[in-house]
Amino acid sequence: MIQTLEWTPHGVVFIDQTKLPTEEVYVTCTTHQQVADVIRNMVVRGAPAIGVAAAMGIALGVKNSKAETLADLKKEFDQICETIRQTRPTAVNLFWAIRRMTEKFESLRIRPIAQIQQALIEESQRMHAEDIAANQAMGRHGATLMPSSGGVLTHCNAGALATAGYGTALGVIRAAVEQGKKIHVYADETRPFLQGSRLTAWELMKDGIPTTVISDNMAGAMMQQGKIGAIVVGADRIAANGDVANKIGTYTVAVLAKEHGIPFYVAAPISTVDLETPDGSKIPIEQRPAREVTHIAGKQMVPDGVQVENPAFDVTPAKYVAAIITERGIARAPYVESLRKLSEAST
Repeated sequence: MIQTLEWTPHGVVFIDQTKLPTEEVYVTCTTHQQVADVIRNMVVRGAPAIGVAAAMGIALGVKNSKAETLADLKKEFDQICETIRQTRPTAVNLFWAIRRMTEKFESLRIRPIAQIQQALIEESQRMHAEDIAANQAMGRHGATLMPSSGGVLTHCNAGALATAGYGTALGVIRAAVEQGKKIHVYADETRPFLQGSRLTAWELMKDGIPTTVISDNMAGAMMQQGKIGAIVVGADRIAANGDVANKIGTYTVAVLAKEHGIPFYVAAPISTVDLETPDGSKIPIEQRPAREVTHIAGKQMVPDGVQVENPAFDVTPAKYVAAIITERGIARAPYVESLRKLSEAST
């Protein structure tokens, strides 16, 4: 299994996703500030992976603390959390992880500092293990929705690289293949950061799953030609009504899927469901640097001075989503009811 991130005695180790697929390079972070930079610069990306990275960054910051009193440690803990909080605004798993680590810290306030430090490390490792287990459960649920054979389209990378391991959308595909389904994946390249062509294709090639990379503007033609039987994507935040924020271009794919009568599925852990956000209009959309659009592999592709838009995500309205696959089961419309029921279900 691909090791996206790992807690080690030397620090938190990440595979550098900006170097894939041509180089397999690992980065070791020894401070929470370095973890924040890794998240901000997309060395690690994907909502579930960002959540686990945030937890490990907080644990690392507390581990490094020289505070001698609980009051000083609390002040430092709050500063560490704020540094992590300021990295990326859309992936709700980041804020879920901060909230969970904060609750853990508050429950330990009467313990010695060394015990608090160790407990937070263990909590972040527990979240890592839970994410992998959730993805595997998600895969089992979602595999039932995949066709027995034929093409499945995915957009961006919602695989092991976007999680602690196994993957959300790609976890569904992996589980379907493990069950004997003959699936051929069509991977949108996913401009401008190319997570599909660089990361999804790299993962699936390692697994021996047949994969064809297409440019984003080919997806409609592939559907029209009957090459796509289902679509499955991940998510960075799912509103209470089922609106889904995912990588820019997802909305286009969902509209095309509706026109061609192809089921459009979303796979994400319960931690990505944000019941406090009523609908997609309230989801903050991260704006990325213009250079990601103007340059490819360091080569300038557009004229100097041109205006550039680079939103990292778009929002797909719930009416285009056939089902939302979670580790606790499959949600269908009306999502206001089904997502709340799954969110409140005991694990």
